[in-house]
This record gives sequence, structure tokens and C-alpha cells, in this order.
Amino acid sequence: MQVKLMDTKAAEVGTLELSDAVFGCEYNEPLIHQAVVTYLANQRQGTKSALTRTEVRGGGVKPWRQKGTGRARQGSIRAPQWTKGGVVFAPKPRDFSKKLNKKMKAQAFRSAISYKVAHNELFVLDEIKLEAPKTKNVAQILKNFGFDKKTLLLVSGDSADVVRAGKNIAILTITDASLANVYELVANTNVIATKEAIKKIEEAYSL
Repeated sequence: MQVKLMDTKAAEVGTLELSDAVFGCEYNEPLIHQAVVTYLANQRQGTKSALTRTEVRGGGVKPWRQKGTGRARQGSIRAPQWTKGGVVFAPKPRDFSKKLNKKMKAQAFRSAISYKVAHNELFVLDEIKLEAPKTKNVAQILKNFGFDKKTLLLVSGDSADVVRAGKNIAILTITDASLANVYELVANTNVIATKEAIKKIEEAYSL
């Protein structure tokens, strides 16, 4: 499998051979969905908490006698129906994390990035050289490719200048190829990867 090798001006400068074992896999939507759900669940902190009626301070004395006042019977001013009372079924800290088999996770990534290749949504750059680490320089690259939707840029090695220059662009997400995940591939319409990033992905996900 071959793809066009582009420069930052969106001009073709050659071709690049891609591994069929990584970039030519069958699309497996259920597996990709499972990987995305697992990723999002693992991002949840699960730290929200509220007090039940037994945990709210005060309310130990019956506010008025049971009968004879004409008012509804009450046992505590910290019951849920009272202002400053406890919360019914109060949320408590919990662990939302899910586990996904290592092989399944890898196959989901291969399937997702293969989908991008098959639908011409993966663009490979020979290299990224910026005149200066400025936002306008990275924005110009996106403009050259005509990207106006969410875009994922996969880089490799020392790319601090690119990350610094592109972090303020709303539609752009920059990730090191070694840290790329299925959710980022699915959440972004276009994927740009440097030649070095492609090599790193092939090394990590080759069968």
C-alpha cells in the first residue's frame, strides 16, 4: 500500500510504502466503539460527592412534637425535604475505569487508522519545518491542505516548536505518535502524520 508523501505546502514530493498489517486492516466498528467507551470511561475522575441525611451536621433534635401543632410531622431538619438537608441517593466517589485487552486495543487502533487511509483522510508529511514556532505558521499548513474541520497531527521526536505553535488552534490536536489512541482518530476528521510518526506507528502495531 502506498500513499502520497506531501510537503507543508500540500505539494506531492514522493510516495511512502505503508504496512498492510497496520494500515490495511478490516474496519471493525464494534471493537472501535468498545475502545472509545473504555478510553472515555477511564478519563472520568469519579470524585463527585454529596452528603446524605446521616452525614449532614445537626438535626439531632425533633423540630416539634409529633401531634397537636397542625403541622406535618417531622423528625429532623436535616431530612431531604428541608433546606440544607441531606441528599437522597447522594453521589459518592466511584471508579468508572474499564479494562480492554491489550490485543483488542491494538487491533482497534489498526482498524481505526486503516479506515482513515481507506477514506483518504490520512495525509503524510515528509517533515515539518517551521521558520519560527508561531501559530500562524502551523495555521498556514492547515490552510494549504484546506482543512477547516477537526484535525489530528501526529508527530515524532523533538517537536516542541510544533506543539507550542499549534496548541492555540481550536481545530488542531497535536499528539506524539507513541501516545496516539483510537479516540483521537475517531474524534478528528483529518489525520496528518509525519514520515517519522508513521514509522513509529508501524513499529508499535506491526503484527
